[in-house]
Amino acid sequence: MASKAKKLATIISFTASRIFFFLIFFQIPLFRFPCRIGTCRTPMELTSSQLIATEVVPSGVVKALLYPGAIGKSILNKPIPKYNKLLDAYKLKSLRRIPSTTDLQYIEVLAGSYLAVAGSIIGLFRSRRLGLFGMLLLCWGLSKEPYGHAAEYKAHRNAISVYYPTMSIAVLSAFLSIRDDVKKIVSCFRWTFSKSKYK
Repeated sequence: MASKAKKLATIISFTASRIFFFLIFFQIPLFRFPCRIGTCRTPMELTSSQLIATEVVPSGVVKALLYPGAIGKSILNKPIPKYNKLLDAYKLKSLRRIPSTTDLQYIEVLAGSYLAVAGSIIGLFRSRRLGLFGMLLLCWGLSKEPYGHAAEYKAHRNAISVYYPTMSIAVLSAFLSIRDDVKKIVSCFRWTFSKSKYK
């Protein structure tokens, strides 16, 4: 029974990690959030805009992160941008200035985006909780009320929304990609089923 539970947990976590990677890297919209490129709808867009703005990594790395999503968007009858024009296509060469206080108001959203992107990559090779932590931080940051009552904070808050169907799938797939936790759940269900069967 233990070996069957382990095998089933491996299959579930393997599939879930690939679904989570697909959602993040092919930039399926999860939310709407004001950012430096105007409005970000995915953790990848938010992460890329911050990486370009802070110049933490070379632009070539950001292009490599964005290109799968650009290919995915071509399915919706949008042309695939040339690799050297990718930053222009995502408006990353004309970033808006955003006060640092606004970034601090929603630090959970920024941190969650970073962790979600990193977790989706790591999840392809090893079962880790990084992606789930990122998604939970994102949900918390997107749902919390900003500090203070300034008009700009209220306007910023009103511009934020969550696409619940895709966000729910992303959180669930991030959770199910953790093999150890899935194994415990599968074992628990199998034990409960076996117990009720022989009553």
